[in-house]
Amino acid sequence: MDFSYKTALPLIITFIVIAVITLCANFFLGTTTIDFVIVMAANCLFFLISLFIFKIQFDAMYDKNPQVFIRRVMSSMLLKLFACVIAVVAYYFLSGSSFNKPAVYISMLIYIIYLVVEVGTIMKLNKSKDA
Repeated sequence: MDFSYKTALPLIITFIVIAVITLCANFFLGTTTIDFVIVMAANCLFFLISLFIFKIQFDAMYDKNPQVFIRRVMSSMLLKLFACVIAVVAYYFLSGSSFNKPAVYISMLIYIIYLVVEVGTIMKLNKSKDA
């Protein structure tokens, strides 16, 4: 099975839904204590990282050695975690006194959403006949 946009469609739909929710919340809530630019940036970051990691895991599913899949899943989770930590630390140092905790908390929720979608999609694909 080849990697195409159809296999990554759940991630694409998740990105669009979260982007629409963020834009609507920004429109309806206006100027609140949440920095929606940070939330949208986190959505974009998690989408790109999830797409990259999904491709790595997808390729590992079709390897003859089953240990390759387990290693790539574990290393991809570690990679995503380090990317998130680096992004939060960079945001903390770059923003200074305007660090927005609610936006970081919402970004953590977005991280969990992408994780659930990614793992669910990989598990569904792994049940296929030729995986």
